[in-house]
Amino acid sequence: MIMGWDIFPFWAGIVLLIATTSATWALFKKERSIVAIATMFLAILAMGGFIAMLWATLERPPMRTMGETRLWYSFFILIAGLFTYSRWKYRWIMLFSTVLAGVFIVINIVKPEIHDQTLMPALQSVWFVPHVIVYMFSYAILGAGTLFSLYLWFRKSPLEPSDSELRLCDGLVRAGWAFLTMGMVMGALWAKEAWGDYWTWDPKETWALITVVCYAAVTHLHLLRRQYSPWLFNLSSVLAFATVLMTFFGVNYFLSGMHSYGQNDGMQGVSAYLYGALAVVTALAVRSRMKWQTVLCRDASRRAVDDEKNTA
Repeated sequence: MIMGWDIFPFWAGIVLLIATTSATWALFKKERSIVAIATMFLAILAMGGFIAMLWATLERPPMRTMGETRLWYSFFILIAGLFTYSRWKYRWIMLFSTVLAGVFIVINIVKPEIHDQTLMPALQSVWFVPHVIVYMFSYAILGAGTLFSLYLWFRKSPLEPSDSELRLCDGLVRAGWAFLTMGMVMGALWAKEAWGDYWTWDPKETWALITVVCYAAVTHLHLLRRQYSPWLFNLSSVLAFATVLMTFFGVNYFLSGMHSYGQNDGMQGVSAYLYGALAVVTALAVRSRMKWQTVLCRDASRRAVDDEKNTA
């Protein structure tokens, strides 16, 4: 094990302690807290410091293994949480981003990987670093958007979201989609340099395209005036994020290809994931829809009673 990775559990503990302190402080403050923002910024600097140290120790960008990409995702999800809290003042978002970052950090601690200095020729490209960083940033933003969609689904008072809430959710999805598309274009330029073709229909490339198309549909839902509703937007956002998880994790283990660690091209793992994800999202959607319908019926009854009183 290299020196940088040996101290990761200690360093990660400091990062999570600082981030948890910041998120807890923000949760119990009604107004935007400068202390919480500054503390979370300190946690992000600490996480970035470890990544920089690992980069220097390896003498290459730490983006080759799944463990290394999980570091970047943890880093960027903290940034996404801080930005969302600073811009829109949702007190819970930093706690959610801290928990999500903590999950990836714990996975790296429980399942450490071998990190060496070797870098295959295909990764020795000027497009390697920006491609991975832009993709990890887009995944973090889309993850934050999905968390907010789930919050709108299951908050205690599932009323119609306000304009500011819809703008926040829509803004996160649009920003994530923009960076996702940018990352795919960079990947195509990198593929041309490394393998001679812009597009080879590698499993990773194919699922990246599926993800971009899904989020393109989500961002254009508002054009369907009659069918559009905040509930449908949230459902589509959650479903689209399932394709992100498939692109980020599933392809690496279920399928073989130039981007993945899988040893076969069997579709059993892919089918199991897709059916499982569809079942989970369907259950969440039905539960949320029932809750929304109950509230809407209750509000309609109250309005009818109020109208009768006013008429009388």
